[in-house]
Amino acid sequence: MAEKPVVRFAPSPTGRIHIGNARTALFNYLHARRHGGQFVLRYDDTDRARSTKEFADAIAIDLDWLGVVPGRVERQSERVALYDAAAKKLRDAGLLYACYETEEELEYQRKRLQARHLPPIYNRAALKITPEGHAEYAAEGLKPYWRFKLDHKIIGWVDGVRGETSIDTASLSDPVLIRADGSYLYTLPSVTDDIDMGITDIIRGEDHITNTAVQIQLFEALGAKPPRFAHHNLLTLPSGEGLSKRLGHLSLGTLREEGFEPQAVAALSVLVGTSHNVEPVVSLDDLMTRIALSDISHSPAKFDPAELNGLNARTLHILPFANVADRLSVLGVNRDAEAFWLAVRGNLERLDDARQWWEVVSGSDTFTSDDTDLVALSIPHLPSEPWDTETWSKFTKAVGAASGKKGKALFHPLRLALTGREQGPELKALLPLIGRAKVLRRLEAASR
Repeated sequence: MAEKPVVRFAPSPTGRIHIGNARTALFNYLHARRHGGQFVLRYDDTDRARSTKEFADAIAIDLDWLGVVPGRVERQSERVALYDAAAKKLRDAGLLYACYETEEELEYQRKRLQARHLPPIYNRAALKITPEGHAEYAAEGLKPYWRFKLDHKIIGWVDGVRGETSIDTASLSDPVLIRADGSYLYTLPSVTDDIDMGITDIIRGEDHITNTAVQIQLFEALGAKPPRFAHHNLLTLPSGEGLSKRLGHLSLGTLREEGFEPQAVAALSVLVGTSHNVEPVVSLDDLMTRIALSDISHSPAKFDPAELNGLNARTLHILPFANVADRLSVLGVNRDAEAFWLAVRGNLERLDDARQWWEVVSGSDTFTSDDTDLVALSIPHLPSEPWDTETWSKFTKAVGAASGKKGKALFHPLRLALTGREQGPELKALLPLIGRAKVLRRLEAASR
């Protein structure tokens, strides 16, 4: 790609973003990174009644947690003058026209058309209103809403995911761009900003395909070349239900609070519904090398939240110490405890699980065992320091030879005595971390 892409993610700050929103944000971000482009975070906050600073701040926190770093941040509420100028240009060209129907009247029209087995398309009755008629409405205190007049024709484009795609705009109603109160709906601010910000690629869910045909005409009406479009499949639950903001348990904020790794959330949200297996990744750069828009399937992406638990564990199992050192220190783990991390990461489901193993390694607790005789017999066979990863094998071989025991009958009582747990990380790695003095004290306590 010769041209460096400029992409955007434009959430409405009217709620928390969920894993489906993360899918769109990540496809955009990874595409920009892959090609050395720019990712723009643009808040669609023109709905003043529902948009809040708190939700905008939460979106920024969620994206940062994922590792998505915007090269530019914009707020549509600060750019209204641009939309006013675009609306004027459309009015002057005769492409934006005033309408006065109420919602009840429009619904009645739709039902009549459906009853006749016709598509429920707006009938453009407002185009027949005379200047005198507009004056009468104004005299009655009625304010119009405004529709964009579509050129009824087939609009085609080469979609970055779906290939050759086309929509006949004769099958669509002229879209409402401006409400009667003067506020803007999504379409005009979005296209105006895409032009002004030099957006080259619009990557979004396939539920926007029809909108694309409308927006291509709007780009052209405003004298701009349309960007490239790519429409990815949407995440659906195993039941077939789509994701929405009401599914709070799948919001990024909730997933973060529940201890999921951002890399696991990113990998699952991106790789499901593609030609790739869902596998753990260490970073977004790792994920970027695995996925391209052409890898996205045309079929729905079945997202099973239960998969996230297993993927989270598999992610922890491969994360380098540098990726977790700061968070481990919050749990009380020493900042130089790389050997500890390498010893325990293969047994973790959540990072917080490392806390219990740090307490095993560094704490002063003693434990009981289910075979006090074996534990007592083992004490004389405890090797002298220094210890390494071969010490556990030497120790258990000596104890096994002296006791005649092997397998679970040998290892289980010693594990209980040293860790107080039925299972866990390999003791060949834990033993040197615990140290001889502490191991001896625990064996003596468990032998009584």
